Amino acid sequence: MSLRMLKSILLKIGFWALVAVLVLYAVFPFYYAVVTSLKPSSELFEVSYWVDSIDFFNYAAVLSQPTFLAAIRNSVLVAVSVVIIALLLGLTAAWALGRVRFRGRTMVMMIVLGVSMFPQVAVLSGLFEVIRTLDLYNSPGGLILSYTIFTLPFTVWILTTFMRQLPDELEEAAIVDGASPWITLTKVFMPLLWPAMVTTGLLAFIAAWNEFLFALTFTLTDTQRTVPVAIALISGGSQYELPWGPIMAASVIVTVPLVVLVVIFQRRIVSGLTAGAVKG
Repeated sequence: MSLRMLKSILLKIGFWALVAVLVLYAVFPFYYAVVTSLKPSSELFEVSYWVDSIDFFNYAAVLSQPTFLAAIRNSVLVAVSVVIIALLLGLTAAWALGRVRFRGRTMVMMIVLGVSMFPQVAVLSGLFEVIRTLDLYNSPGGLILSYTIFTLPFTVWILTTFMRQLPDELEEAAIVDGASPWITLTKVFMPLLWPAMVTTGLLAFIAAWNEFLFALTFTLTDTQRTVPVAIALISGGSQYELPWGPIMAASVIVTVPLVVLVVIFQRRIVSGLTAGAVKG
């Protein structure tokens, strides 16, 4: 065996070993949560990485709670609303920032990016006053407003970056055919922007689905809380005891939709942006 071949084999082994470590690091917490959620109460504190006996009691206990089911409905409502609003506003803003030339366009982009750098806790008190003034406290509207404010900057930034990469010939051909800017945006550019829209939509959905601080601050009753807060408020028989089985079951239930969405749309995420759009 030559030295070059040995070096190539060692590089491949090192590469796949690194991949295995990264996959284990990313997947193991979710795997262990699934294993823990399927254990009966008597085995929760026994360290085991395999499921010896499957018990769905924890899932039944969680799904039998009306407050948890209400939290799931609230999370779905809020997350879907945030995605729709963020994509609508982000798409129109990306058209203006990516295709319309005007003085100060770069400065506007810097401001949009700078807004996303503020931590949530820094604007919590001011945003609370805004939501209370608008009479949106303890309602889905308050969460939708607050999540959209923090989701919109990176949505605009990503969509604008993709919008600038689209060929000018497409817009020129649409103008020659008499298409209005709205028709050009929706009929010509939107089909090419699906990879970017899916990516930003998934990021917005995940951010809204997992957000905890605003959901805890801007909601008061169990009927208006979202899933992260509902899981945090799951308690045991005493203040020193936590029902880890139901907590793990609830965590698995709310994580599975995100995994399914990523699996379904993964081809859209990695697909070509303008493949076949312009010939010649």
